[in-house]
Amino acid sequence: MVKISLAVLVYPPDHPGRTPPKVVMRKDVAAQYVDGWDWMAPIRDRNTGIWDEVSICVTGVYLHTTMELANKSDWVAECTLNIQVGTELEGEICTVEHLHTQNLSIPAASQIQYTLPELFFYKPSLWWPNGMGNQSLYNVEITVDVKGHGESDSWRQHFGFRKIESHIDGKTGGRIFKVNGQPIFIRGGNWISSDGLLRLSKKRYETAIKFHADMNFNMIRCWGGGLAERPEFYHYCDIYGLLVWQEFWITGDCDAQGVPLSNPVCPLDHDLFLLCARDTIKLLRNHPSLALWVGGNERAPPDDINMALKKDLILHPYFQGSSDCKYSKAPSEYLDGTRIYVQGSMWDGFANGKGILPKAPTKFKILSVFLRMTFYDYGFNPEVGSVGMPVAATVRSTIPPYGWQIPLFKELPNGYIQEVPNPIWNYHKYIPHSKPELVHNQILLYGTPKDLDDFCLKAQLVNYTQYRALLEGWTSRMWSKYTGVLIWKTQNPWTGLRGQLYDHLHEQTAGFYGCRRAAEPIHVQLNLATYYVEVVNTTSEELSDLAIEASVWDLEGACPYNQVSDKLTLPPKRTLSVFEMKYPKSENPKPVYFLLLKLYKRSDHEMLSRNFYWLHLPGGDYKLLEPYKKNIIPLKITSLTFIRGSTYEVRMHIANTSKKPDSRNALFFRKHCERDFDMPLKTGGKRVTEINGSKVGVAFFLHLSVHASKGDYREGEDTRVLPVHYSDNYFSLVPGEVTTISLKFEVPHGITPRVKLHGWNYRHGHTLL
Repeated sequence: MVKISLAVLVYPPDHPGRTPPKVVMRKDVAAQYVDGWDWMAPIRDRNTGIWDEVSICVTGVYLHTTMELANKSDWVAECTLNIQVGTELEGEICTVEHLHTQNLSIPAASQIQYTLPELFFYKPSLWWPNGMGNQSLYNVEITVDVKGHGESDSWRQHFGFRKIESHIDGKTGGRIFKVNGQPIFIRGGNWISSDGLLRLSKKRYETAIKFHADMNFNMIRCWGGGLAERPEFYHYCDIYGLLVWQEFWITGDCDAQGVPLSNPVCPLDHDLFLLCARDTIKLLRNHPSLALWVGGNERAPPDDINMALKKDLILHPYFQGSSDCKYSKAPSEYLDGTRIYVQGSMWDGFANGKGILPKAPTKFKILSVFLRMTFYDYGFNPEVGSVGMPVAATVRSTIPPYGWQIPLFKELPNGYIQEVPNPIWNYHKYIPHSKPELVHNQILLYGTPKDLDDFCLKAQLVNYTQYRALLEGWTSRMWSKYTGVLIWKTQNPWTGLRGQLYDHLHEQTAGFYGCRRAAEPIHVQLNLATYYVEVVNTTSEELSDLAIEASVWDLEGACPYNQVSDKLTLPPKRTLSVFEMKYPKSENPKPVYFLLLKLYKRSDHEMLSRNFYWLHLPGGDYKLLEPYKKNIIPLKITSLTFIRGSTYEVRMHIANTSKKPDSRNALFFRKHCERDFDMPLKTGGKRVTEINGSKVGVAFFLHLSVHASKGDYREGEDTRVLPVHYSDNYFSLVPGEVTTISLKFEVPHGITPRVKLHGWNYRHGHTLL
């Protein structure tokens, strides 16, 4: 069942001395539905009009369209209402599934609510969160004609058929979300605001939401210290499959906390707050991505507001799962009937569930700690944070030169190192890469940085490993201990130096790709606490006839350890511990080494997941990687460019040619990569670039970036073209390995783009395109 409540103002037909009639629609739409499988579903007896519940197998849904119409004149207004529903095929081309017209008379000086006859959809396409299926959307368009004057106004909106359920899990104590009957393991992030100056452009929204989908996230929390975003934000969440946790504008950060007490009665104007809340609900409720409402951040609203929100957001009894309730009202009587309301971010299945702020996990951890059973005590963590240092080019673009000085490293009496950043970095909320007395400095594990570029490169190594370990720790205990986690935070609305996976200029940090790797729907990982190889399946499909290969590579390019586990069956929504990676316990293991994990189908060697680690023996560090920078590993890059107006799509095959690929890799890349070049698209040409090198080994921590060509910018300017959507970045290739990286970006008028490759072994960069 879908309800659309639409407010329409109808003015009377013209008569001598009066202005022509005008019909205006308020753009507040609510979408609700009951979809089509076996459960207790609400139905209405068409003879009596009474709602009841029976166990049925529904094969379709009904669309209900409810309008509020106001006639402010002293005569009757004759109107024709038209509703058209279809599916969008491409661009503006749609297939029309329903078309209905209704004539209606609006009494003088009155306001009425009118519901059009329901429209039936047989086996509709469903909307799914990112990683679980397609984000199928329908388009509804409603027009109002006034007799004798033609169309007065029109309104259109995308909506989706989906069922969202939520309950507190009895085993973990965490809140579980189900979409279309399937439990969704939540991995997402906290959203602060698009921009500190509220420059809320459609393009910026789309880039940011797609970034979250690119990280394989499935939820965004609109934090209570921010605001309800513009409709474009939720539209792109619909498009890319991001569930939205929407908080109202109450936060414990500045309300009713602190010494002296900041504001114990916030908000001051309760009536105005509730008026804004109702308007916000009407503005957003039609979006299938909207999953729940929350009263506030780390604080519940005042009692009167909390009760009013509960009343306004009361769930239709069907969605509460009551078995003895009777349906005294149609769904259109409820302000919102498909989503739960939770009074605060630490209540009812979130954090400790009781509104008490638990001691937050230390923002910086030794990687293995994230995977220990004792790391976090509750089932759903709405905020867990880490670092987020941007790349050096962003620092230079956002901070004046006298602020480019890297932190000083001060040794403390207890042997730990304290970072002392310059005042400008402190102003931009820089977070040190250590926790004296708990965690040694993670930057210095790679050696003392020499300059800003070296510091930021090593910070990206830390970004990647911290965020990947964080998410892999949660995934390791999916459903057995945890039901979800939201990273604090994914982005900054200004040029901050912490807590971000992409910066304010839309350049991704390496942490972005650590998250992308760890949050794959199907994923192979190393448990850094037990050194067992685990495989994760968050989907609802069982996978069989799989194999896992673990190979260790040393700094000389040799492979001293290889282990394969085949004939593996992976149940749905499970994490399996498969085998122990025993290389650290072997004779004479190298102090620093690389580990490559591959999960693939045995039948055709299709790669399902690939994960690459750099590791050291217990008690060691990564300082041997510093001289490894001098090892230039030969690469061959074949690129093909597709140009559509100002949009570029570049596909690059990057091969580590320091050793011939084995037969399995050769078969895989011949079947699944080379054929991609046979595409009948307008192309900017094919190019082959070879980087000569004399060493055999791992091409480590490769990073692509897009720049304006020389002559398109002045000396000292930031040459980067942003944003760029990469299929992967900050990646490594073992000898003989090949990978395909896709880039998509728009180029300003008059700019000729070039793609550059940097890496641990290629600090000065190479131009590829």
